[in-house]
Amino acid sequence: MNQEEHIQRWRLILGQESRARFEKMGNAELSPEQDLMDQALAAIYNNTESGGFGSGGAGAGNGPSNPRISKWLGDVRSLFDKELVTVIQGDAMTRCGLKQLIFEPELLENLEPDVNLASTILLLKDQIPKRSKESVRLFIRKIVEEINKLLEQDIRRAVTAAINRRKHSPIPSAAALDYKTTISRNLKHYSRELHTIVPEHFYFFDRTSTTAANKWTVILDIDQSGSMGESVIYSSIVSCILASMSSLSTRVVAFDTNIVDLTEKSDDPVDLLFGFQLGGGTDIDKSVAYCQQYIENPSKTLFFLISDLEEGGNRAALLRRLEEMKESGVTVVCLLALTESGKPYYDASMAQKIAGLDIPCFACNPQMLPNLLERALRGQDLQEFRKEFEKRKK
Repeated sequence: MNQEEHIQRWRLILGQESRARFEKMGNAELSPEQDLMDQALAAIYNNTESGGFGSGGAGAGNGPSNPRISKWLGDVRSLFDKELVTVIQGDAMTRCGLKQLIFEPELLENLEPDVNLASTILLLKDQIPKRSKESVRLFIRKIVEEINKLLEQDIRRAVTAAINRRKHSPIPSAAALDYKTTISRNLKHYSRELHTIVPEHFYFFDRTSTTAANKWTVILDIDQSGSMGESVIYSSIVSCILASMSSLSTRVVAFDTNIVDLTEKSDDPVDLLFGFQLGGGTDIDKSVAYCQQYIENPSKTLFFLISDLEEGGNRAALLRRLEEMKESGVTVVCLLALTESGKPYYDASMAQKIAGLDIPCFACNPQMLPNLLERALRGQDLQEFRKEFEKRKK
């Protein structure tokens, strides 16, 4: 990079107000593309009259969206990498008051899908004007589909592997016939006269693991307080994936100081997300007590508490309840966050007390969830998983 390129780059970083100073150092003229970048950045980072989206000011104002904002979003997406686009969008929401404009249909069509922005929209969903409701749902669905692509296949593989469909039963059943094993183990009995395999022994899957009495129950108890926005998004998508698997019985519960059973909405992650009411207080103990009624076979129950642990209810009662649940045979896991960005926010003292009950309590990014699920359903040591995960983070 030569001196002129260095000057141009620093000119973009420091903004339009630095132009006169850089001209004294040499040629600070920007290329047409750089000039567009400069204008796009100036709209949110400059404090000059040329910056901002309003009529001559830095603020966005309270009016409806206008072509200038839509053009700015288009310029940003064409000029910068996707990662930078999400950062710039976030700064625009904070610095220029664009939170008042994100519900404009033409704006939502141009916004880059981003989990942080989605959590903001969900936090403000009761304020969405009627004309924008469909655009908001489409925007949320784009994010859901992106995350679903990353997680669904691995989660399904993990659950299937853990339940172990390869286990066989001596009880014959046409519906449970294991064609692959039956053919491979009877190849030596191929009949040249009949031009086919004549099996001497048939193999059948053991279906007892999928009967109501032996089916695994997975309960997701999800904190919907304001700090849990991104975790709620990931939790909803995972809940819907699990709910779609006939080999599991999945229950989804949301709580703040009240409890909402969202199990019936788990057919569609977008519907499920809109069932959450982000921003309330927290009574974890009451929610855990509610979930206990759905534990019929403790040894076949996996209970996820997904929370920042900022308990506003009875903390001692919560700890006793979690300990009783664990001692009854339930696999209890406390997930402090389901986000891959940023440091999770949680009550460290409460987390330490829960960990002291020998209950795994840690922040887990979405990519590690399939592995966690498989180990839990296999009955493996989740404390070892937690230690391995902590090592990887370092």
